[in-house]
Amino acid sequence: MEAVITIHIEKLPEGVYLSTSDMLQGLIAQGRTIRETLEIARDVAKMLLEAGQEPQKELFFYPRIVY
Repeated sequence: MEAVITIHIEKLPEGVYLSTSDMLQGLIAQGRTIRETLEIARDVAKMLLEAGQEPQKELFFYPRIVY
């Protein structure tokens, strides 16, 4: 089973990237690069889905990047 989650990535004035998702409440991740931010967001999403006792899903992200 798989889950498709759209996330919003924004570059903050501090130079880091912040990702959030309207599709998965509580998904907030921050990283130094877009790649790092996506990796952290994937880990956070897995933890949130596990906490909600969702069946194990393969996650696919569709980032929307704001500069």
